Amino acid sequence: MSQMLALVILTFILFIGDFVSARTKAWVPSVFICAVLFLIGYWTFFPEDIVSLAGIPPVVATLSMYLLITHLGTLLSLNELKRQWKTIVIALSGILGVIAMLMTVGTLIFGFQTMVVAIPPLVGGVVSSLIMSEAASAAGFTTLAVFAIVIYVIQGFAGYPITAVLLKKEGKHLLELYRNGQLEKKQQSDGAKEVTATVEPGAARWKMPEKYNTNFYKFFKLALVGYLAYLTSTLLAPVVNISPFILCLVFGVIASSVGFLEKQVLQKANGFGFLILALMLFIFNGLNQATPTMMLSILFPLIGTIIVGLIGMYIFSAIAGKILKVSKNMAFAVSLTALYGFPADYIIPKEVVNSLTEDEEERDVLLSHMLPPMLVGGFITVTIVSVVLAGIFAGFL
Repeated sequence: MSQMLALVILTFILFIGDFVSARTKAWVPSVFICAVLFLIGYWTFFPEDIVSLAGIPPVVATLSMYLLITHLGTLLSLNELKRQWKTIVIALSGILGVIAMLMTVGTLIFGFQTMVVAIPPLVGGVVSSLIMSEAASAAGFTTLAVFAIVIYVIQGFAGYPITAVLLKKEGKHLLELYRNGQLEKKQQSDGAKEVTATVEPGAARWKMPEKYNTNFYKFFKLALVGYLAYLTSTLLAPVVNISPFILCLVFGVIASSVGFLEKQVLQKANGFGFLILALMLFIFNGLNQATPTMMLSILFPLIGTIIVGLIGMYIFSAIAGKILKVSKNMAFAVSLTALYGFPADYIIPKEVVNSLTEDEEERDVLLSHMLPPMLVGGFITVTIVSVVLAGIFAGFL
C-alpha cells in the first residue's frame, strides 16, 4: 500500500466519524465510528503499520503531544475561572469519586493495573488515553493498552443520555422558577469565550511587530516552552519523577499568564488541525493489536469500570453540590462532562433547552444558568485534570 493511499483511507475514516457525529448531533461519538472502522480495517486488509505508512510514526505522535499539551495550558486563564469556582470544585469532586471507587471496589473486582489504566481515559480525552495506552504498552500490558483506547471510545455512550436526562430535570425546575418570577437571567451566558479569549496583561512585553509574528515564530515559542518542560522533567528525574507532559501543561499556563504564548496559539499558527489529525490517527493505531478475542475479554471490565466509576462520581458530586448549594442534577451533569468534553458539553445543553421551550427569552435564561458550568466543567476535567492524572498514573505501571 502506498503512503498516499494509506493517508487517503485514514483521513476518510476520520471524516466519516465527524459526518456521523454531525448527523446525529453528537449522540453517536465520532471516535466510536472511527474505532469500529479501524477494527474492521485491521481485521481485514489494513497493514499493521498503516498509520506509520501514512506518515505518522510514533515520534510524530510524541511531538504532537508535547505541542498540544503546552497549547492546552494557554487556554487556562485563572482570573476567568475564579467566578466558576463552585463548578470547578464539583467537577474535581466527581473525578475524586471516580478515583475513590475504582481504586477500591474496582481494584477488588478487576485488578490494580486495569484500574490505573482506566481512570485517566475515563475522565479525559484523547491525550490522556494515548498517555496511558503508551505507558501500558511500554510496561508489556498489550491488552490494557487497547483497553485505554476502548474506554475512551465508549465512555460517551454513558455520558450523553444521563446528562440529557439530568439537564432536562434541571431545566424544567429553572423554567418553573422563571415563570413564577423567582429566577433572572445571568449576564455571563457566553462561558466558552470567557474561558479562552482574554488577553493577559503581560502580552505587550513579548509582542512582536505583526510582520514578524509569523506562524513559525508562534511554533518556535511553543516548541521552546515544551522543551523547557522536557528539560525540567529531565533535571528533576534523579530527585522526583514528574511526567514531562504534566510540566508542559504547567509551563503552558505560566507562559500564557505572562503573555509569552498567545491564547489558542496553535489555531493562530494554523497547526492545530494537523496535530489533532496526527494524534487521532496514532491513538487508533493502538487498535492494531486488538483481536476479536481480546475485545470480548475486555467487555466485562469495560462496562464494569464505567458503572462503578459513575457511582463514585454521582456520590461525590452530590455531596459537593449539597455543600455548595447546587442541585444534585446540575452537579452530576457538570461532573459527567469528564466523559465527553467539548463540543458535547455545548451541544447537549443547547438541545435540551430547545426541547423545553420555544420562547427565545426563556431559552436565553436557561442557557445562562446551565451552559457556563457545563463548558467550564468540561474544560477543567478533560483539558486539565485528566492530563495531570495520566502523567501521575502512568508511573504506577
